[in-house]
Amino acid sequence: MLKQAKRLAKAVLEKLRRRSSAQEIRQTQRHVSRAELVAGLARLGIAKGDAVFIHSSLKSLGYVEGGAATVVQALQEAVGPQGTLVLPTYYMPGGSIRGTCEMQDYVFDVRKHGTNMGRLPEAFLASAGIARSVHPTHSVSAWGRHAAYLTEAHHRAPSVFGKGSPWQRFVGLENAKVLGLGISMGPVTFYHVLEDAMGEAFPVPVWGDETFRLPCIDQAGQRSDVPLRPFDPELAKRRIDHGSREDLRNYFMAEFRQAGLLHAGQVGEAPSWWIPAQGFFDHLQRLAGENLTIYSTPEQLAARPLAAAAGLHSSVRQA
Repeated sequence: MLKQAKRLAKAVLEKLRRRSSAQEIRQTQRHVSRAELVAGLARLGIAKGDAVFIHSSLKSLGYVEGGAATVVQALQEAVGPQGTLVLPTYYMPGGSIRGTCEMQDYVFDVRKHGTNMGRLPEAFLASAGIARSVHPTHSVSAWGRHAAYLTEAHHRAPSVFGKGSPWQRFVGLENAKVLGLGISMGPVTFYHVLEDAMGEAFPVPVWGDETFRLPCIDQAGQRSDVPLRPFDPELAKRRIDHGSREDLRNYFMAEFRQAGLLHAGQVGEAPSWWIPAQGFFDHLQRLAGENLTIYSTPEQLAARPLAAAAGLHSSVRQA
């Protein structure tokens, strides 16, 4: 009873926060139309037939007329019916992989559980024609030509990002692009594909020793027990998405720009970028061969200096 009350109170507070944020954005930011978003995506290099894995910050786009649903429609128009869109629609009630694994009686049900990834993933998940993978923490949703292929086998994959997962299958698609809308290179789960692909050969031991098996229910009501191995929590403190690691985020932005892989521009009011998925994976693998990863320390970065690393974030905003 107490847990239910806490969840309800949290939901009410979140709804009030979002309403206040939306009002502030509407009053203070330029209004952006669907047509402007489509044009911005085209200028950035998103084309018909592309497969696009999207990480985003909705508020960075400005005040979008029609809200998150308009952004979804603009993305669909940008890639067309032969294209594919993929968004993270994770549901992680424990706050982390380990926290979720340690919950008592938790069963992920793809038919009823939503996502806590924000308004754009929520709007995407509520759209027509969406396929969603069955996974207790990292459920992914897709629309378009390859939607079923990308999502159908996630619950059978040996690990979150391993063989058969949406990420592993996405890398091999033609014209596959990882898109950051209004975000840095920090909150990008694509990095972890390499960790699962390399396994013990990856320079940093990222996983804990214990493997859990969490129950999941698919659209047909069938149950599967999905293997899940939590990250080492200490590593998260130095990972690229940690608030203190702006140095690492800027370094990676500079590195991928110098490699000719990062394409930057603006969509709406949001500084944005994309990287070819296969090129992203291959370059991450090359960097790992030099012991450079999303967990690298400031000392490791200093040992491999990049002329363009300093101040790169501001240069991306001007692109």
